[in-house]
Amino acid sequence: MLFRTCHIYLCHVFGNKLVLSYLWGSVKKMTDCQGDGEGANSPMELYEKLNAQGDKVRVLNTAKAERAEIDAAVQLLLKLKVDYKQMTGQDYKAGSPPSENSVVPDNGPAADDANDEDTVDPWNVSTTSAKGVDYDKLIVRFGSSKIEKELVDRIEKVSGQKPHRFLRRGIFFSHRDMHQVLDACEKQKSFYLYTGRGPSSEAMHVGHLIPFIFTKWLQDVFDIPLVIQLTDDEKYLWKDLTIEDCHHFAVENAKDIIACGFDVNKTFIFSDLDYMGASPEFYRNVVKIQKHVTFNQVKGIFGFTDSDCIGKISFPAIQAAPSFSNSFPQIFGGRKDIQCLIPCAIDQDPYFRMTRDVAPRIGYPKPALLHSTFFPALQGAQTKMSASDANSSIFLTDTPKQIKNKVNKHAFSGGKDTVEEHRKYGGNPDVDVSFMYLTFFLEDDEQLEKIRQDYSCGALLTGELKKILIETLQPMIAQHQERRKQVTDETVKQFMTPRPLNFKL
Repeated sequence: MLFRTCHIYLCHVFGNKLVLSYLWGSVKKMTDCQGDGEGANSPMELYEKLNAQGDKVRVLNTAKAERAEIDAAVQLLLKLKVDYKQMTGQDYKAGSPPSENSVVPDNGPAADDANDEDTVDPWNVSTTSAKGVDYDKLIVRFGSSKIEKELVDRIEKVSGQKPHRFLRRGIFFSHRDMHQVLDACEKQKSFYLYTGRGPSSEAMHVGHLIPFIFTKWLQDVFDIPLVIQLTDDEKYLWKDLTIEDCHHFAVENAKDIIACGFDVNKTFIFSDLDYMGASPEFYRNVVKIQKHVTFNQVKGIFGFTDSDCIGKISFPAIQAAPSFSNSFPQIFGGRKDIQCLIPCAIDQDPYFRMTRDVAPRIGYPKPALLHSTFFPALQGAQTKMSASDANSSIFLTDTPKQIKNKVNKHAFSGGKDTVEEHRKYGGNPDVDVSFMYLTFFLEDDEQLEKIRQDYSCGALLTGELKKILIETLQPMIAQHQERRKQVTDETVKQFMTPRPLNFKL
């Protein structure tokens, strides 16, 4: 294996640029000939291509190659992994070559539809897999970059803080230009955060907390300003709701968001229905974006049809506008060069692919993104938790008794049918909703891993696993409810009033 030899030797000659260049040239010539997985006729051929591409990524990282070149190599590695799983039905593991009988049988036309199993857009998320959406495949489809350990380590180095559990566990798994944000940080340049919520109901559920929990951590460790958009206009356009209801839901949702602990001196929360009419600068950016996106483009990105109202067609520009700092003159003055970082679920990425395409054409920096996985419904990871189905969700208004009943009655189990079978064969934590929820909310990594091992080997029963989840959720939601009680109308007004924020540019 020349690639492995090169990589080992490279570690000894890192200081020698000439040798480094020679070695990289050799590796590049060989891997350029590899292409993607389309030329592989057998699982073993594809396995060897994966090994080679993995070596290429490691050499690029060691050589500190251009970020675009590393990202392109990682993209190909992810595509090869997807091809390998489709061919063998198994995840690729280095050092574990496929067996001779590992080819998935070709069942005809169904194989052609394999790429369409996962539906992911801003309004619909569904999959046929009990494990949930195939996120590696989604990264390839959306053209984003996987958050590798190297990036998590760099975030730790730049922030000076232990990475959040969402980063450690791959819950935030994909990004666009996060290295660029960290480059700016190292040069003492400021950036700002932007996230949002579509207020379709008065009560939020625990899945809605995920971007806000993580955004608060980012705000705290980087000490930066944050803008939170409440898209009450969007919900009026898409849902059978009155405009008054949508605005009321925005205010009520703002109380839950504030209860997450955001700093009022560094956070501006705004309703589109309020702010659009109060900020000429924001509206001007909306119009600039609208001018540079055609109807064909939004139809292609969002799937709009001729029967959709024109409000839907023009809305994406409104969600894009907060990505640009001069949309908030009260915070950033007239500056349009401040980098924006957007933590969000990956179903929102189509909005920001459009935004990133438009940004350089109107003279603005592209926003960077951090994408999260979806928070599964109680019934299983085939779809995300929904506020419209009370039994699929744990709401922030639920009582301890309601939480207990919902988990015990509705949480999909990865356990076996009988205690005897479970003790003998163990459960499957990868499809068990209670375990999935614990990966989001249990802070202790060692405790989480012990639960995984005990459940997998049958030492921990499904009922016991559900009990651990119930005992984790009940105090967490009770504490949130107490904090929310402290949020008065005056507090909401403070957060939602356009004003300067306290930070250093």
